[in-house]
Amino acid sequence: MHRTVIACSLLALTVALPACHSKPDNTSQTTEAPPINIDQVRWNDGAVRQLRDAIGRRAAHGLDRVRFAVDGQPGNAEGDRALTQSALRYASALARGASDPAKLYDVYTVTRPNPNLLNGLGAALKEGHLDKWLDGLAPQDDGYRALSRSYLALRKQGSAPASTIPDKGEPLKPGATDARVPAITRQLVASDYLDRSAVQGNTYNPTMVRAVQRMQADYGIKPDGVIGADALEILNLSDADRARTMAVAMERLRWLDRSPAPTRIDVNVAAGRLLYWRDGKVADSRKVVVGEPENETPQLGSPIYRLVANPTWTVPRSIQNKEIAGKGSAYLERNNMAWKDGWVVQQPGPKNSLGLVKFDMKNDHQIYLHDTPAKQLFQEVQRQRSHGCVRVEDALGFAEMLAKDEGVLDEWHKARATGEETFVKLPREIPVRLLYQTVVLGEDGEPVIRSDPYGWNDPVAAALGFSSRQGYRLRTSESDVGP
Repeated sequence: MHRTVIACSLLALTVALPACHSKPDNTSQTTEAPPINIDQVRWNDGAVRQLRDAIGRRAAHGLDRVRFAVDGQPGNAEGDRALTQSALRYASALARGASDPAKLYDVYTVTRPNPNLLNGLGAALKEGHLDKWLDGLAPQDDGYRALSRSYLALRKQGSAPASTIPDKGEPLKPGATDARVPAITRQLVASDYLDRSAVQGNTYNPTMVRAVQRMQADYGIKPDGVIGADALEILNLSDADRARTMAVAMERLRWLDRSPAPTRIDVNVAAGRLLYWRDGKVADSRKVVVGEPENETPQLGSPIYRLVANPTWTVPRSIQNKEIAGKGSAYLERNNMAWKDGWVVQQPGPKNSLGLVKFDMKNDHQIYLHDTPAKQLFQEVQRQRSHGCVRVEDALGFAEMLAKDEGVLDEWHKARATGEETFVKLPREIPVRLLYQTVVLGEDGEPVIRSDPYGWNDPVAAALGFSSRQGYRLRTSESDVGP
């Protein structure tokens, strides 16, 4: 995929408004004005109509299942206060999300928007443009608009569970010719199991069979390449399922700061992808391996403050007790490990589970980016294979890039040459956001639904008024002892 496509896609998992041809963010345009009191806000009949009309259009934001009552009548203090509270509730849903991710997940520390909505509301009412103010609170980028269009189109088609790829009752076997093959091929391509060049004809060919086998293995299904009801369930989503996913994706974007740091690293945990932004432009994109479903990588906002050359690895108690205890001295020696002060420590070298570089981050969860000797995992489609940390493809190349950009390349080369654990402090911290987005934009700019490896869409969907969806969950069995 071209870098320019990635930059403005939801695969990037960023709200990169300046880079994606967006309008200016007006969520904070009044924050420098003196703060006002809720009792200073005055309403009239025209403003109430604008509020009702705006709430009536909330399906454009996937919020049509959330109830927003308009209480109160203008003209008296009590009525104005009730109307203000109603407006602020809807404004907050647009500006920050209708749900609180810190309450939906055990860990969520990504910076969220925090506009002065009361001041903004007061100014909008004075100017008579409440509708325009509300419309400008949601993300203004092309990706959000694409999600909105897709959601509205799917919503119009109703909630019938009709499948895009119908189940004819008989499994589709290798070598068979079937009119469903092009649709199956498109979904395999969208999910990265199949290269676009394999799209041809109605025959279920060997290349497709291998792709289906990989998918089956990832989801704990017998990898026989036969497309039965279970494989179709993974490939297929009803219009209602798709609409639900689009609404969740919009909500996740509303959680994000509209003006993120122009130099930063964004990791889409759901897609196993990293984007490096430099001065507001995409400088690099690469694959990552993240936590397996039993050891999820949390949604964090946490900066890199130093590079570690030739790192040692002090094995966490959880890994030590579950996967190393009882393996004996031969195992430790073979993996360059030794006991030190009651901990198992792996010494620097090519077998070290952190590889040859660690990107140290500031957080309370012992989560960081690092290299890995298990390079083969980057070839997997579903790259949720670690114990929670983020393994970076060609991490040495990425460290070289960061060191050069931050002006510490000489120090980095000297640190590497020591062969011992050596720290190179960055002159400024680089913000990192570990995010989760199960919708990406295709090369045509249209949303494509990917897997939900952790099932993390469910609590968001419930908060938006959608019913739960039980489907196949990603299963991994190839994680190693590394973090």
